[in-house]
Amino acid sequence: MSSESNKTAPNGCDNSLAPEVQQRKINEVRRLIGPQSGKLALYCSDASISRYLRAQNWNVNKAVKMLKATLKWRMEYKPEEIRWGDVAKEAETGKIYRASYKDKHRRPVLVMRPRCQNSKSIKGQIKYLVYCMENAILNLPQDQEQMVWLIDFHGFSLSNISIKVTRETAHVLQERYPERLGVAILYDPPKIFEPFWTVAKPFLESKTVAKVKFVYSDNPNAKSIMDDLFDMELVESAFGGKDDADFEINKYAERMREDDKKIPSFWTTDNNSAATLLPIAPSLDPTNSELESDASEEKADKSSFPRDDEDDTLVDESLPSKQK
Repeated sequence: MSSESNKTAPNGCDNSLAPEVQQRKINEVRRLIGPQSGKLALYCSDASISRYLRAQNWNVNKAVKMLKATLKWRMEYKPEEIRWGDVAKEAETGKIYRASYKDKHRRPVLVMRPRCQNSKSIKGQIKYLVYCMENAILNLPQDQEQMVWLIDFHGFSLSNISIKVTRETAHVLQERYPERLGVAILYDPPKIFEPFWTVAKPFLESKTVAKVKFVYSDNPNAKSIMDDLFDMELVESAFGGKDDADFEINKYAERMREDDKKIPSFWTTDNNSAATLLPIAPSLDPTNSELESDASEEKADKSSFPRDDEDDTLVDESLPSKQK
């Protein structure tokens, strides 16, 4: 794993820069995106801006461009307005669901079961993914910014997934929800997954690749990896845990409808004190303010933060082999 990743705490906080340097960059991004109104203002908290900066190795110019693109997307796609009834059909097989437990760092867990794919609609699949991401964020504790993906490959076949959906999933995760993924555990991926991983990997940033862990049930190290992250009494038996209960769509639907009731209060100033409502929303053209940002970047002390050309080391392109 990269040195950058080692400086990121399990709650997503980055210790690679001094707090005052981080705050200066956050303030600069906020100045360059301009005043926002309503939900977009709430979205642009210090914590949110910090995630975009971390995703871009603290490059203000790149973070501004990325954040503006997301604000435009949120204004048009309105992910916070998606409700259970809009995605229930996609959800009925339990192909993605939020587990009832969190990991030991109190991160929400999204369980994914590719074999349960029940739709050929890319639009429908991505809408459900967005709903799940928003729901996981809704259930974050105050001191946590990230979530865990736990992917069950039992019964997997290449017919369960598509390159188009994978490409769009990677885009949504990295461009619309940067630094929200803490770790993705791929549990018992079969040999036939290797060529797909080789094709899909270029869609992922090296930072994202570094968060992917391959875990095999017949590997003696697998138990320690899972034990380190989870209370295995709560985890599904498919992942070596003690919970033998099957996914029940009716019970899950009830949970999600209850969560949907929390959404309006989540998007209020009382719930998000880090953002200030402002009356005017500027142009969200991601190309605006780049020259101004470039100029301000040059004034910063380059020795105090990573160079723009520094990147995480790419891991080997092949699927990690089982270690007996």
